[in-house]
Amino acid sequence: MSKSSFVVHQDPVWREHSNFVINAYLPETDQTREFEQLFARQISDDRFELCCIPFFLFDMALGDIVRTAPTGGRQYVVTEVETPSGRYVFRAWFGESSYPRTEIEETLKAMGCLVEWSSRNLLAVDATDDAHAQTVADFLADQQKARHLLYETGRS
Repeated sequence: MSKSSFVVHQDPVWREHSNFVINAYLPETDQTREFEQLFARQISDDRFELCCIPFFLFDMALGDIVRTAPTGGRQYVVTEVETPSGRYVFRAWFGESSYPRTEIEETLKAMGCLVEWSSRNLLAVDATDDAHAQTVADFLADQQKARHLLYETGRS
């Protein structure tokens, strides 16, 4: 078996609630066994609440209840979202933008968002519900139009 590589969360937003780390296959690299490690709170033997904002996964969000199963020699790999939290994920990519990243981060926090940095260029953003998500999407769309960042939603 080839060596697996992982995307990790250095500062998960609900770290204080988490008591476990689970794995999920990254969407474009299923064949190469690359994973995103997710901080989670164990609910039962195979069910967990996500305690971080996914950086690369689609259709998973902070607070979702997911089911895991042994896969490819790993004990806890996400197989499905059992109970969606109703929260939304956005990802902002700053790339070569010279616009201050901290200004956008602070504005998002002031809007009630939780945020996690994956790297200097990639910020994951959590919105609590439909109305909040629309406000965040409008803000990020304006920032994208001004060429400060590129953004996407975490839903397929």
